[in-house]
Amino acid sequence: MRNFRLLDCWKLGMDIVKLTYQLIEKLPTTENYGLRSQISRAVISMPSNIAEGCSRSSNKEMSRFFEISIGFAFEVETQLIAAQSIGYFTENDISLLIEKIQIFQRQTNAYRNKLL
Repeated sequence: MRNFRLLDCWKLGMDIVKLTYQLIEKLPTTENYGLRSQISRAVISMPSNIAEGCSRSSNKEMSRFFEISIGFAFEVETQLIAAQSIGYFTENDISLLIEKIQIFQRQTNAYRNKLL
């Protein structure tokens, strides 16, 4: 069992969760069961899957959870871009967050590749 709290990708994922939750407060209440719900569930799954992967006994199993985490990162990135295209967010609102998500994707993938 590994300590997920020591991983840079988990720490970054938690930072992304905080920033994302702050951002989605800008969404209209009509999106409570749409984009707000979808984004919040996907973003918390990023660091959560890293944590769960660290509980696995084999590198192969751990790698699979890191892969799932990366998938959720791509999902969040897409949802933020969609919300911007609808007009809920500006480019300025999401640019730093998208940059952090892309760093998270690269870090998590690099760690995943070391496991294989």
